[in-house]
Amino acid sequence: MLERFSEQRRRMVQQQIAARGIRDPRVLRAMEIVPRHRFVPPHLRIEAYEDWPLPIGEGQTISQPYIVAAMTEALQLHEDDRVLEIGTGSGYQTAVLAELAEWVYTIECIGFLQERALRLLDSLGYRNIEARVGDGHAGWPEAAPYQAILVTAAPPEIPAALAEQLAVGGRMLVPIGSSSYTQTLVRLRRTASGIEREELFSVRFVPLVRP
Repeated sequence: MLERFSEQRRRMVQQQIAARGIRDPRVLRAMEIVPRHRFVPPHLRIEAYEDWPLPIGEGQTISQPYIVAAMTEALQLHEDDRVLEIGTGSGYQTAVLAELAEWVYTIECIGFLQERALRLLDSLGYRNIEARVGDGHAGWPEAAPYQAILVTAAPPEIPAALAEQLAVGGRMLVPIGSSSYTQTLVRLRRTASGIEREELFSVRFVPLVRP
């Protein structure tokens, strides 16, 4: 079974991710390492390495592998970065970030999802993750500033508190839009003189809700 899933991951990376333009070798390696099948419900594991989102309960989803890879590459992570993730969800994206960054802070507003994700991440050996249940709009100011912030649910506009928690040179990715059919992935970069904004591509995420 282990060999079967390992081969499926290799095919996923080659056919769904690298073939669609993801080039960062560290991102590709992380996507090949993290066992996505462990982060989906058991009855959906047969679909774990297909390129589509899957339900994880509580009205939430695990994003399709390509989107996880594309967003991770767009963050331009370094080994010594401290990352804030808004929306732990299944914990899959958290694990990918933890493979690439020095430390990951992750916030989830649904306690059940957070608890389940942390148990799994701990069982997989991740020790560079700190988590809390709370309002993602507010971020985690006590641990700021961050070199990277990743928002995995869509607010109608950029939460001001999150932008304030970016370090100079830091990058933030956030899907913006009030409808699941009209969201745009936006990358912010903090410079010494302010915030630069860049629109990347269309995405579809669940709304960023408050606890």
